[in-house]
Amino acid sequence: MSSRTDALLSAADAALRTLFVAPRASKPCPTIAEQQTDDTLSPDERHLSGALMRVNHVGEVCAQALYTSQALAARWGSAGDEASREALAQRLERAGHEETDHLAWTQARLDELGSRPSLLNPLWYAGAFGLGLVAGRLGRGVSLGFVVETERQVEAHLASHMDRLPANDHASKAIVAQMKDDEARHARDALQGGGQLLPAPVRQAMRAMAKVMTTVAHRI
Repeated sequence: MSSRTDALLSAADAALRTLFVAPRASKPCPTIAEQQTDDTLSPDERHLSGALMRVNHVGEVCAQALYTSQALAARWGSAGDEASREALAQRLERAGHEETDHLAWTQARLDELGSRPSLLNPLWYAGAFGLGLVAGRLGRGVSLGFVVETERQVEAHLASHMDRLPANDHASKAIVAQMKDDEARHARDALQGGGQLLPAPVRQAMRAMAKVMTTVAHRI
């Protein structure tokens, strides 16, 4: 079996696991205190927290799609030698594995709040996978630049959620704070790895698409 076929099967497996298998974190969220309760949240506050954490969960579903597709594109590419392409793919996969913790944390928090993931997760995954595949095919600089811009936008989005979450929802805030720190680190790593600044129209288009996703996922 060819390495390209192996890569494709691995990407398909990652998609199925992301969408249909309960994620498992490699570690607990380090910023969550052992003794925290949701008893002080009103029904309206629980609803708001659930909606915001659903949006964050969608973001992590998309992160899995982006990193998986960009790793696939790296292995399928023709630029550079095979060793450098494989190194890039593994770099992207390592970041994706870290994002799996975020996926598990947000899923667990949704369960605690009595909420659910977005019903449109397969659609979000497919769209993000397509974008990542295109970015990955444009070369290392663009691929990592896409990671930089994506993570920066996610970091800003998470910062806004810190302000919107109920003041006494300490568990959700702890998860969001840790995710925000991790996204900033992923952006720095991608930039140091050779990520190129994307053109302004591309960055604006990414923000517009993200706005549609977050607005819809807040409700569905």
